[in-house]
Amino acid sequence: MPSTPRPLRKLGFLTIGLFDPADPARGHESTLEIIELGERLGFDSAWVRHRHLQYGISSPVAVLAAASQRTRRIELGTAVIPLGWENPLRLAEDLATVDLLSGGRLNPGLSVGPPMHYEQVRDALYPDTGDSEDFGHERVRRLLDLVRGKPASDFSGVEGFEVFSDVVQPHSPGLGGRLWYGGGSLGSARWAGEHGMNFLTSSVVKAAGPGAEPYDFAEIQRSLIREFRAHHPDGAAARVSQGLVVIPTDSASPEQRARYAEFAAKRLPRTTAPQGPARLLFAPDLVGTSAELAERLRADPAFREVDEVAFALPFTFAHEDYAQILTDMATKLGPALGWRPAL
Repeated sequence: MPSTPRPLRKLGFLTIGLFDPADPARGHESTLEIIELGERLGFDSAWVRHRHLQYGISSPVAVLAAASQRTRRIELGTAVIPLGWENPLRLAEDLATVDLLSGGRLNPGLSVGPPMHYEQVRDALYPDTGDSEDFGHERVRRLLDLVRGKPASDFSGVEGFEVFSDVVQPHSPGLGGRLWYGGGSLGSARWAGEHGMNFLTSSVVKAAGPGAEPYDFAEIQRSLIREFRAHHPDGAAARVSQGLVVIPTDSASPEQRARYAEFAAKRLPRTTAPQGPARLLFAPDLVGTSAELAERLRADPAFREVDEVAFALPFTFAHEDYAQILTDMATKLGPALGWRPAL
């Protein structure tokens, strides 16, 4: 049985923060309580997803600002903010503000591409510039430059009673080194490495074109990690986090185990072949005891390339399910992978 070359160093989790449209406050409170639980259990990081015009967190930076005031140690991340919805300068200001409020714990994850259902939302989002907006890597580069202190204006100084800066304020030292790129293709992995970012891998990758069968998710993911590090200034030391859906069942009730198994079974067919025009390939959800999961992860070629993870919580589970899963992750699965809680 293959083994990891080093113990798991950082254990994190990712949640979508779903809510009932009839009571959205309760759903957001649940997310904050889950993050607080994660800190008590010793997790190194908590990450939130980003959803627009859906019943999930649409403003992760605001949610993490609240989380920063209810936690003291755990790192707080976004996985990921789709920059097609954002103005890079305004986002740079918000990220720096929350990073300062958290004491330097923010880990912004970013992605590019047109907003989902762009034709339907374009007139509301970019009524005057919808046909000329650039949704490629240039948008990330602009944000990187602004966060890292490059000038945003050609004016600075005093005007009347007001003082103006030519760089984004506030400036949070160190934030520029904690920016992550969420990518699923060799091109995005290479770009992230060349620009000195960290790299988020998830349960989705882009498969090669027809004729490349059979498709092996873990081997594709490993190739992305190696491509990223081959082009990063830090080489093999460049940070990569893996984000599979992992559901330990050690303390789950029989009803929970059955529901978790049913959830994974319904999603399994999408893992057998690339999906849609983008040819997305999905990893199977991992469900089982921590001993079983640790064995499967140690055999995963991509997992053996990393020493930090942010396992994804399933979208549609209840608050008590998340509490059970996180508790088993922290007390059973993490230690089985060589991780020690940060308490």
